[in-house]
Amino acid sequence: MSSSSASAPTDVVTERLVLRSWTMSEAAAVLDGARSSHWADDFPADGDRVVAGLLGRHPEWLGAYGHRLVIERDSGLVVGSIGLFRTPGEGVLEIGYGIVASRRGRGYAPEATRALADFALTAPDVHTVSAGVELPNPSSVRVLDKAGFHRWATEENVVEYRITSPHHDRR
Repeated sequence: MSSSSASAPTDVVTERLVLRSWTMSEAAAVLDGARSSHWADDFPADGDRVVAGLLGRHPEWLGAYGHRLVIERDSGLVVGSIGLFRTPGEGVLEIGYGIVASRRGRGYAPEATRALADFALTAPDVHTVSAGVELPNPSSVRVLDKAGFHRWATEENVVEYRITSPHHDRR
């Protein structure tokens, strides 16, 4: 394998989804309000627009451990986005996700979240994936529960969830 293909982000494929890195042209299309025939009718959502706007300032988010589009395998349509963020704690990545309204309730968010967390935990310097959820967002709490995350801490109105590599020493 050549070094250029070795450094290219790898798609994460699940039973029903493909998690593929954004391209700058896709981010530009989202920001310009363009429509693609490869997008669900209600993509992009507000959170997708925010991510698209930040990709230019954070080119590392286009790498293997960055942001991805969530693509329905059956239709080939983009139905949301999911991403990993570096947090201040060494070895910890934070995950965020969103599925468009027309595809909610199908289990896509937990499926994508679990798959990307499992992928992130294969990186040699990552031992934990975390997510913060506001308590008034029970849907997101259910996503993390179904994805195998565990409640770690509660601070005011936010619950932190984590999933940790089974090989990590938790001392």
